[in-house]
Amino acid sequence: MKKNLKKMAAFGLCAAMGTTMLAGCGGSDSGDGGSDGGSSGGSGKKTELAFGIWDENQRPAMEKLVEAYEKENEDVSIEIQLTPYKGGEYWTKLEAAAGGGKAPDVFWLNVLHLDSYVDGGILADLTEAIDASDINDSFPETLVENYVRDGVNYAVPKDFDTNALWYNKEIFDAAGVEYPTDDMTYEDLVKTAEDLKAAGLDDGVYPFACPVDFQTWYYQTVYANGGYILNDDKTETGYDDPKTQEGIQCWIDMIEKELSPGSAALSETSADAMFEGGQLAMNFAGSYMVPQYAGNDAIADKIDCVEIPTFNGVEDNCINGLGYAVFEGSKNKEAAIDFAIWLGSADAMKIQGETGVVISARTDAQGYFADANPDYNLAAYTNHSDKAYPLPVCMVAAELYDLEATYLQKAYNGEESLADACKELKAEADALLAK
Repeated sequence: MKKNLKKMAAFGLCAAMGTTMLAGCGGSDSGDGGSDGGSSGGSGKKTELAFGIWDENQRPAMEKLVEAYEKENEDVSIEIQLTPYKGGEYWTKLEAAAGGGKAPDVFWLNVLHLDSYVDGGILADLTEAIDASDINDSFPETLVENYVRDGVNYAVPKDFDTNALWYNKEIFDAAGVEYPTDDMTYEDLVKTAEDLKAAGLDDGVYPFACPVDFQTWYYQTVYANGGYILNDDKTETGYDDPKTQEGIQCWIDMIEKELSPGSAALSETSADAMFEGGQLAMNFAGSYMVPQYAGNDAIADKIDCVEIPTFNGVEDNCINGLGYAVFEGSKNKEAAIDFAIWLGSADAMKIQGETGVVISARTDAQGYFADANPDYNLAAYTNHSDKAYPLPVCMVAAELYDLEATYLQKAYNGEESLADACKELKAEADALLAK
């Protein structure tokens, strides 16, 4: 395992995957990492488990889960260890701890790290335990399969995030333009943006934003348009496919029509920050942004959301999320697996869902997210989640996303045509996959 961990470090995995865009939710405070664990054995001592997470906003929910599990299992004691996601600190610390045999017994894992961690020997095989539970029948198949490689299941789905179209009612009212609806198409989105612009918005206010953002913007339309990013065996990219390029060009078109701030401006100030600052009438946002939007007194009572507009008549939404994984080197692996499986239970998913911070992955618990935030149309995130597209992942996913950002930025800012940028991107990306 240590040999493979060194190989992961050589790839620069931690630094490359530090971007908060891939996190789902970010954290702000750190906790101690690593645990030697303990065993009740015949001594009467409790079995001690360490539980690794990265989001301070979710700590209260995780504390409730731990409290509920410990109440049912009085011989187990669980310590939450929080390490921030920002800058890759969570992954750096996790990999260092795993190399020393002291990683948390149960920890959060995203799909983007799965392949490298499987290769690194960090993850315990949960297949038998999952098969013996109701998880396969109680979760969307896509979410379960996210953590399966070569028939082995390495994590219990925790939550997921999809995307929705948010809008500022105050800006719409001032412009005299009708609010967005759940049944909008991409063409409707463009027409609404054009109507807002024609109505005359305040200086510095734009109808929409089109950043170089794969998960929330262009992957959705690429997939809906029949394009692709990776082929099935992950040996070649699809950036030269006309359908892929059409799914990207649609956002560049909106920038060229001045319906969105330019690429340079969005590089300096994020679309989320502009929306929260009242500078955007509409914005796409992942479900992980709901607590932040709802907690912003400047806009909280002025905003609402609807489903992502369809593209070419096809539902276009990307789905990502987290899972609960177990450290292969845990000294209390059996107890850790039991805890991880319990975290996927109906009771556990209800506890998490009722906090309203994330959408619980379990099908019968997804509605709690909307119920916890009744002021907004949050069903927009879950109404068609079964049709959402999973992110393309591979051993070099982080490097691939970085290359996309570098080359597509040239097309978004008008430095190159999209065709030329994608030609250069494909050459370098395919070479990366071939290594």
